[in-house]
Amino acid sequence: MKKLVFISGFLCLLLYTVQAQADEWRSEKSTHFIIYYKDASEDFVRQVADKAEGFYNRVADDLGFRRYDFWLWDNRAKIYIHNDAGDFQKATGQPAWAAGAAIPTSKIIHTYPYAERFFDTILPHEMGHIVFREFVGFYNPAVPLWLDEGVASYQEDFRSAWAKELLRRAMRDNSLMSLNELSNMNPHLTQDAEAVNLFYAESVSIINYLIKEFGKDSFVSFCQTLRDKKNLEKAIASTYPIETLGELNERWQKHLSK
Repeated sequence: MKKLVFISGFLCLLLYTVQAQADEWRSEKSTHFIIYYKDASEDFVRQVADKAEGFYNRVADDLGFRRYDFWLWDNRAKIYIHNDAGDFQKATGQPAWAAGAAIPTSKIIHTYPYAERFFDTILPHEMGHIVFREFVGFYNPAVPLWLDEGVASYQEDFRSAWAKELLRRAMRDNSLMSLNELSNMNPHLTQDAEAVNLFYAESVSIINYLIKEFGKDSFVSFCQTLRDKKNLEKAIASTYPIETLGELNERWQKHLSK
């Protein structure tokens, strides 16, 4: 509960800061997005708008979600492009390794120009957070951070292949984290880059396992149950032939070893 209060307070402060600086931003509008920027080139801004529109339906389709909340007119999502990494980190309070941040409740994404792998990782990742939270509930206490980050990472073009190699090494070194350990970790408060990378690799691997092994329809049913019952283990047991988080951990790790 303390973690939820801290995060909510931080997001409110961040939203207030952005609104207080609204007169500093220029804007570019597309069908589903408003892009705010300061010194970024107009070519880059237009590219962001085009790519974001392309991801608008792809992210939901990848997860099997049906859209009920359309991002149109006053309901458009907002993307803030800060001048550089330092400007982004100062405005959002994100760790040095981060290049993007999302506020799902307000459909806001923060980033900066030409962040590494921006168009195939950062943008779809942050949009994944928003689409997922729209579906399962913005303040759903049953959604662990690994599930949220795993779904977002599932949208990235290269994350699954990268995760496989990292997980092979972790299994060989006996450093793989259990789901319980994963559930108690917050990568945004961790400075250990190796631990952060392992957190994301495991998170996306679990989502990939659930979708590939049991199908998109089952994943949608799982998310609907999670939204309605607000209990992770009940949602798992109601959808999959898996009774507990511990059993999911065993099945997933067995799948990794194949």
